[in-house]
Amino acid sequence: MLDSLRVFAKSWPGKVMGACLLVGLAGFGINNVITDLGSNNVAKVGGVDITSRDFLRAYQLQLNQVSQQIGSVPTPDEAMNLGIPSAVLQNLAQDAAVDQMADGFGLGVSENKLGDLLRTDSNFAGTLGNFDPTQFQAVLRQSGLTEAEYFDGQTESARRQQLIQSLFGDITLPKAASSLVNRYAADQRTIDYIIVGENSVATPAPPTDAELSTYLGAHQGEFRTLETRTVQLLALSPETLAATKTISEDAIVAEYERTKTGMTTLERRTIQQVVLATPEQVTAFEGGAAAGKTFAALVAENGLVPTDIGTLAQREITDANLATAAFGLAQDGYGVIDGVTGKRAIHVSAIEAGHTKTLAEAHDEVAQALALTQAKAEIADVLDQVEELRAAFQPLSEIAGRFGLQLYEASVTQSGAELAVLPVLAEADRPKAVQAIFKAEQGKLTPAITLAGNANVWFDLEKIDLARDQTLDEVRDAVSTAWTTEKVNDAVVAETDSIVKQMDAGQSLIDVAASLSLVPQASLPFNRFGAADTAIDGQVASAVFAGGPEHHGSAVNGEGDHIVFQVSAVTPAEGPLQTQANASLDNEARIGIYGDFVSAVRDEAGLRINQQALTQLLAAGAAQ
Repeated sequence: MLDSLRVFAKSWPGKVMGACLLVGLAGFGINNVITDLGSNNVAKVGGVDITSRDFLRAYQLQLNQVSQQIGSVPTPDEAMNLGIPSAVLQNLAQDAAVDQMADGFGLGVSENKLGDLLRTDSNFAGTLGNFDPTQFQAVLRQSGLTEAEYFDGQTESARRQQLIQSLFGDITLPKAASSLVNRYAADQRTIDYIIVGENSVATPAPPTDAELSTYLGAHQGEFRTLETRTVQLLALSPETLAATKTISEDAIVAEYERTKTGMTTLERRTIQQVVLATPEQVTAFEGGAAAGKTFAALVAENGLVPTDIGTLAQREITDANLATAAFGLAQDGYGVIDGVTGKRAIHVSAIEAGHTKTLAEAHDEVAQALALTQAKAEIADVLDQVEELRAAFQPLSEIAGRFGLQLYEASVTQSGAELAVLPVLAEADRPKAVQAIFKAEQGKLTPAITLAGNANVWFDLEKIDLARDQTLDEVRDAVSTAWTTEKVNDAVVAETDSIVKQMDAGQSLIDVAASLSLVPQASLPFNRFGAADTAIDGQVASAVFAGGPEHHGSAVNGEGDHIVFQVSAVTPAEGPLQTQANASLDNEARIGIYGDFVSAVRDEAGLRINQQALTQLLAAGAAQ
């Protein structure tokens, strides 16, 4: 049958049928194989193509910027959810639309201007700050650009800048808007205010058992014990094993004699220098010591500023002439030596003497080093023995006694803070240990917890205390305190509301305060951001500026104080905004108008997206 089909396919009727099938499949949109074959563009704006290369370069740049903000490179799905492909395409479309408009106006850029842009680009500067061709080529390679593509991009960017400057360069914020912004930011108000606190309300009567029980029932979630697991812990590390070693005095003496050359602290000197630019300065410093003048006095007389070289040992100084001279001076001494460009004066302001530790000074250090060396050689064998004993269900107390190791006990909660008793357990490893402890079952053998630094921790789960609601008898004092605090707070809120209502009815703050035996305080003038060093913080200031010149009300500041206020004075801001602030607002206005402009230009030019090419391009990038 297959042979018959092959024969039919080679005949004219078979070829006609095949052609019809191909056209039919194309009509159904199978990969758009005819219309998109060989396409290298993802979109078209007017008559300008956005190529796959342009899109990928801009897309990768945007991914890099986002990764710096979030700390990781977004996956293709994350990039799609963040709208990165769409944003990149819209930006490229806007640039293409503006480029077409620049073409229509006949804008261009001279080669001299391009050369200036190249020479002043800090990305291509060498170590001396000048244009470096090698750096230029390296940046291009890193960006995946050819020289022609770079200059084409700079040309288009410069033309767009010309267009933007010519159309929007003189746009400024209207004076009325600038004045309103200045008024918003710099207007000041002064208030009379009182602070309503616990001293302003009656102290509630002690709560009854019924009230405490009711309060505990409503707030039981605040009065619960944490699940606690009591464990015995045994740690084995080179350090814990070394602590079990006893080193003989003969071994300590022998090791000290072998290593004492490495226990020497080199002499170090703090050195300054000044460059002597004139013969008169050289003469002054060369004869200064004989004349009894200090280095500081000579520096001041000659208007010089010394440079600190640092506190260095002789072998750390790379300039042999400087090293020899500096270590030949006494403390506070100075001298003149040759420099690269002339004479210079050097000064030794401090000397840290060299020292070799004595046996007594190094005794404990040497003993610890020897013990640690022994422990590192034995730890693998001890680890095997401990594991064998654990497998034989030997309790940790017996294992600790056999090897002279310390046994720890802790009642551990989910925070793991109680594990601080274990010296070998770093804070970063606590979650790992907590997880193992809370996964363990009582009465069952638990595996060792492996830590960094060749350390292991074993534990036996002794007891589990499950989380539970606490009874009133257990937390009576805490519940009583919480109940009283709530009642006082409720009373303060009620008193504050009552004062505001009296002021709403026409009474002045002074009269209401007098009835409460309070004296209103007068604030200093403040703006709507408050005064950080007083009770009038941003939260209170926001409430004060929420009304007109005779506004009154209440607010709670960041310290929890209830403030009742009455605006006593309004001081309008005078004069224009500061130059820098006004320039910033002008720039924001230009950016806003320009954004609307380029969007309109892009929409007028028309954006056509090759969705299939774009999808394939993003999929190919995700697969790399």
